[in-house]
Amino acid sequence: MGEFINHPGMNEHHHDDSKHPHHHHMEHESPDKTMHGHNGHDMPSHGHMGHNHHEMMIDDFKKRFWICLILSVPVILFSPMIQEILGYQLTFPGIQYLAFLLSSVIFFYGGRPFLKGLLDELKQRNPGMMTLIGVAISVAYIYSSVIVYGLTGMDFFWELVTLIDIML
Repeated sequence: MGEFINHPGMNEHHHDDSKHPHHHHMEHESPDKTMHGHNGHDMPSHGHMGHNHHEMMIDDFKKRFWICLILSVPVILFSPMIQEILGYQLTFPGIQYLAFLLSSVIFFYGGRPFLKGLLDELKQRNPGMMTLIGVAISVAYIYSSVIVYGLTGMDFFWELVTLIDIML
């Protein structure tokens, strides 16, 4: 749960001079979204809330992390693989549906920044880390959901929720 989080849009103001050889930068945007001209004077930033936006994003990720972490505990405890590794057995009618329900909440709530990032990166035709995470959690969620509703196999709900927790 580091303090630096790269999200879609963070680097969208970066310009590649090799693509625009006649373009000279007259101003630069610092990481806190304050614009700096070549003379070093601060200039107003357009379209961003500055440092406040970054802090709000970090707070949002922290909130998602703690909610998802709490919801992950039963999903992990319900996992047959975890039960086998830790040497206990916990089963009751409908356990797989409860794991599916909790994992669905975690996937859509906790995974939302990554799914949005996946779509943003694909729209920009610039796949990156958000694409990797978004595809990984989507495949784990879809495959595991199909297992719950009839396909033979083992679900990956505990892997899904821990991946989302770690990435948050």
